Amino acid sequence: MATLVLTAVGTALGGPVGGAIGAFIGREADQALFGPTRQGPRLKELSVTTSSYGQPLPRNFGRMRVAGTIIWSTELQETQNKGGGGKGQPSVTTFSYSASFAVALSSTPIDRIGRIWADGNLLRGAAEDLKVAGELRVYQGTGDAPVDPLIAADRGDLTPAFRDTAYVVFEDLQLADFGNRIPALTFEVFAHNHETVSISQLVPAAQKGTGDVVLKDTLGFSDEGGAIGSVLSTINQVYPLVCTTHASGLRLSSAYSSADNIPVLPEQISLRDSEDATERHKQRGDNIGNEPLALRYYDEERDYQPSVQRALGLRPDGRELMVEMPAAMNAQGARKLANSNAHRARWRNERVVWRIGELNTQISPGSIVKLPDAPGIWLVKDWEWSNLGVELGLDRVSPEIAGQLAGDAGASNTAPDEPITPTKIFAFEAPPENNANPSDRALLVAATSQSAGWRGAALFVEQGATLVEAGSTGNLRAVAGTLSEPLGMSGATHIESNAEMRVTLSAPDLPFQSTDVSGLANGSNRVMVGNELIQFLHAQSLGNGEWRLSGLLRGRAGTEPAALDGHETGTSVVLLDDRPILLDPALAPSGGAGRIAAIGLADEDPVFADIENPGLARRAIMPVSPRKRVLSDGTWHLCWTRRARGQWTWPDGVEVPLVEEHESYTIGFGPSDTPFASWATFEPEFHLSASERNALLVAHGPDDLWVKQVGSYGASPALLLTTLS
Repeated sequence: MATLVLTAVGTALGGPVGGAIGAFIGREADQALFGPTRQGPRLKELSVTTSSYGQPLPRNFGRMRVAGTIIWSTELQETQNKGGGGKGQPSVTTFSYSASFAVALSSTPIDRIGRIWADGNLLRGAAEDLKVAGELRVYQGTGDAPVDPLIAADRGDLTPAFRDTAYVVFEDLQLADFGNRIPALTFEVFAHNHETVSISQLVPAAQKGTGDVVLKDTLGFSDEGGAIGSVLSTINQVYPLVCTTHASGLRLSSAYSSADNIPVLPEQISLRDSEDATERHKQRGDNIGNEPLALRYYDEERDYQPSVQRALGLRPDGRELMVEMPAAMNAQGARKLANSNAHRARWRNERVVWRIGELNTQISPGSIVKLPDAPGIWLVKDWEWSNLGVELGLDRVSPEIAGQLAGDAGASNTAPDEPITPTKIFAFEAPPENNANPSDRALLVAATSQSAGWRGAALFVEQGATLVEAGSTGNLRAVAGTLSEPLGMSGATHIESNAEMRVTLSAPDLPFQSTDVSGLANGSNRVMVGNELIQFLHAQSLGNGEWRLSGLLRGRAGTEPAALDGHETGTSVVLLDDRPILLDPALAPSGGAGRIAAIGLADEDPVFADIENPGLARRAIMPVSPRKRVLSDGTWHLCWTRRARGQWTWPDGVEVPLVEEHESYTIGFGPSDTPFASWATFEPEFHLSASERNALLVAHGPDDLWVKQVGSYGASPALLLTTLS
């Protein structure tokens, strides 16, 4: 085979590097003989991290996505997390795991690491932010790299520094998002001088004393080992190369580079009178129908997934010749290279043998020349010296393509790279759910953030000077914000079709949804606005996180007193769906008031929120339906209807279960906080005689008469029964 012969010749001329290049030239001859339909090493689907002993490490140039090899790892570290306990459920202890490990990426130095993918999702974004808890250290592969302290602590005095190997170390990487195992990892690697990829980077010894060959439109390249000639053979299919020997050694240059001052060859010589021009000026077409029309590559725009760009035109026999280039490109550059490759192949059909008597010393194989009687420019492909003269084998250099069609990377489901933003939390007591345990506090935490890249936060309850762990929020952001305009007072007796409130949410992508009356009856669209529970019918986005909520049903679940007060701008607003977290009542501060803390990945310090509405969940509900009847002797018979916490459906409309320890009421005259006179009763009725009324008027003057239900954990707001005047 030509490969064996030319390898020996190359070694004789240029040593080991020459042998490799000779093999590359020989493979070109083999391919010309056998004509494969696929050229170059096969592109692999993106491989993943391995830990195989003896696995070769690639040389990386430009920017590429590589898998790497795990070179050190600890055992999984187990952590207990206690959470739950809400809605009458017991507390639950969950277990999470973390691991520390190192991954070798490149046998050549790198500049930095970009994105990291774990099981196909982003573990680290373009902003160099880890999406899960843990620490990352990058070692660039220099010759003076220090020993990693974590590996040294595990391995002891014999710990290697892995010098001249670029690698990363993950410390305590949380694995909950990956099934509590080390995920399949791939890394975006930026090599030194990653703006260009050139032949001098791949074969430094072959470029001494000559200009470099830059692989235009190639953004990255990985040499995964093996013979240098194999790598050059792959590149030669897309970027034709010329290998020449000089006094300084072997040189590689582009076969299609242009020169500023192109020499013109002298006229041909004739050796005998019978020789005509056709014998001296030969043309042949030995590459007809062998144009490579497709290029397969790694598309940077699609997170380095394998892609194909096809050149314009069809082969005569209808078959497609595809070149596989294990390089990173974008669609536009790959399309340009595919068209240029096919264009050069078509012009390669024109070849000239030019015989001259003397040769310019500046002309050798690889030179670009002109002919005195032919258009275009020509590449000196080879020469043959004899006593009859010098015969130069010339290939026509294809002209530049006038225009290029835009390449399209196509649609792809790339992993979203959202920034991790700080946590914002709202902590509050809410009215209890239907049929909830009457002794439990409904302590809710709504955690949210500006970006969808937020990964949740750990929750803590402040108890004195310490923070007690209270579970975690999960990754789902709560729909929460504040009032952007004041909300006026309401009697909270019916749906107010024309009433509306303006809300600014913490993130512009968080949604509200509209509903209908049936949805309201089933508990949809409940929002906690300060200390009032409100339902709404219609939601309209105003852009940039601003919303108009209209069709309001105010004072729900016994919060009518708050509806009478209204709310100021800046009052907290939280949608009560399945996103707010119900904390374990056992962890709630005993005094009612207190603070909740959250710590997320982007939070340098704990984020605190005061617990709003302390005691609201267990406070007795204000009675309703006050009635007064005057008896024959002038006595007032006052009565009312009781309500119960967590009994919101009121199915028979007559009576609800008593959820307090006993039924008790306080009737008062005057201010509800400091009444002039008060009475206690254990029935939802009270009698006030005419003489008692007159005595109150004489002593205190006209004022209100009200009633409060006394519950197990506090009295309800006052219900106005009547006015004494």
